[in-house]
Amino acid sequence: MQIAPPAPRRGAVTFIFITVMLDMLSLGMIAPVLPKLVAGFVGGDAARAAEMFGLFGTVWALAPTLSWLFLGRAISGVTSARLITADAYIADVAPLDKRAAGFGMLSAAFGVGFVHGPAVGGLLGGFNPRFPFWVAAAFSLANALYGTLVLPESLPPEKRTARVPWERANPLGSLKLLRSHPELSGLSVVGFLSALAGQSFPAIWVLFTIYQYHWGTSIIGLSLAMVGITTALVQGFLVRPIVARFGERTALVAGLGFGAIGMTMFGFANTPFLFWTGIAVMAMWGFAPAASQSLMSRRVSPAEQGELQGAISCIRSLTALVGPGLFTLTFVVFMDTERAWFFPGAAWMLGGLLVAAAVPLA
Repeated sequence: MQIAPPAPRRGAVTFIFITVMLDMLSLGMIAPVLPKLVAGFVGGDAARAAEMFGLFGTVWALAPTLSWLFLGRAISGVTSARLITADAYIADVAPLDKRAAGFGMLSAAFGVGFVHGPAVGGLLGGFNPRFPFWVAAAFSLANALYGTLVLPESLPPEKRTARVPWERANPLGSLKLLRSHPELSGLSVVGFLSALAGQSFPAIWVLFTIYQYHWGTSIIGLSLAMVGITTALVQGFLVRPIVARFGERTALVAGLGFGAIGMTMFGFANTPFLFWTGIAVMAMWGFAPAASQSLMSRRVSPAEQGELQGAISCIRSLTALVGPGLFTLTFVVFMDTERAWFFPGAAWMLGGLLVAAAVPLA
């Protein structure tokens, strides 16, 4: 009689939760202070800081120079597969009837880190812009030691011998699925435009608010935390009743519309009050991702659901490659006070146009 392998210890699942939470907490802590740290290296020149920050977004930090900061960011990018690995681990260890709950746990960890990270980072950065980097590094080191002692392998030995064909290992291979259905193709473009516009947040939020409102790291952190809180409220409590009442496609179009309006408000927000109001409007953009993903999942077979999620993830990764440079460059070009086109909010307007362009496709 074959004996089933022992189930992973409870501590393993706890470790995965903590890993995802600390990952987002660390990223969120750094977000309010990294642009300011970069600006300090270039003498406070906002345009030059925006150029360099765009490079960091595309490729952190005990960094005496920009070169060291760039190297730290590059190493961080190479080792940034934690979220994908966490998803795979839960898929390995959770039974089918509890897998959704496992992924829900990861989403909760993601939300906890995203909401609290910017606020904590902003407060710590108020003492020293390097302090959040040290705290984030300490969290990561403690997490690595915890995992070394607690985390077991997710698969038993007899299941570790499977070989994945190279064509399936290609990160762009899953995109072929999106061409199998006309609506999948259209919705994938909608997702790309929407996700690309969303890259404006990490790219220019800090730079814009420092320049436009002279905000410090504390208030910047609180503003980013407010984005996380309002978006979580929309996605957690409003998406289900809105979709049930009006349908997925209407929810998608409405979400994109709110996103376009919110970003336009950011672009013209010459006072902090208008900017805070834009955050509330922007939160309704949260209708779009869930509705779009649901529409896409209806158009593939059960066996293709995993491949579809891979394709969606690939699209988002492509926007993360293009977006930081696109929005920081736009910010720089329209920051020239000697030009007739001087408009600090131009990058937000570009994001609004991208989201608006997705509405007809939706």
